[in-house]
Amino acid sequence: MKKITKSKNNTFLKCFLSALIFLGIYFLPHKVNAEISNTEINGDNLLASSEFLRDLDYETWQLVVYQSPLNNGNLVLRVIGYPGSLRIDHPLSLNIDSGRKNWLLEDITVSNSYLLNDNRQAAVEYDLDPLITSISQNRPLRLSLAGVFSEMPVPPYLVKEWRSLK
Repeated sequence: MKKITKSKNNTFLKCFLSALIFLGIYFLPHKVNAEISNTEINGDNLLASSEFLRDLDYETWQLVVYQSPLNNGNLVLRVIGYPGSLRIDHPLSLNIDSGRKNWLLEDITVSNSYLLNDNRQAAVEYDLDPLITSISQNRPLRLSLAGVFSEMPVPPYLVKEWRSLK
C-alpha cells in the first residue's frame, strides 16, 4: 500500500480549491448594473433606473432615476423609504459628496402632485441634472439626508447607469 505524502495532498487540495473558486466565479450570477426598465412613474410609463441600497445604518432605500416630463425633461432622483417607518417633511435638501466635490440638491417633491397626494409621505425627489452634468466619470457618491440617513454609498456602476439615462 502506498503512502500519500503531504506534498501530494497539498497539491491536490490546491488544485481542487482553485477549480472550485473558478467554477464559483464563472457560474454564479453577479449583478453589475442597476435595472433599467420601463416603469410607471407619475401615471406615465418611463425608462428608469431602479436600485435598492443600504445606508450605513443598514436601512434599505430604493433609488429611482428617471427623465421627468414634469421637470423639463431633467433627470430626477427619487429616494423611497419604507412607508410606516418613515415620514419625510419637505423641503429637505440632499447632500452628495464625491471625493473633494460636494453638491446640495434642492427638494423638488412639492412640484410633483402625485407624491404630494401620496399619504405615505415616504419619498422625496431631487433634480439630478446639476450633478450629472458636472461629473465626467463614474465615481462613487455618498448621499446624506439630514434627519433621515447620515450616509448612503452609491457605487460607480449605478452612477454610470444614471449617466446613461441622460
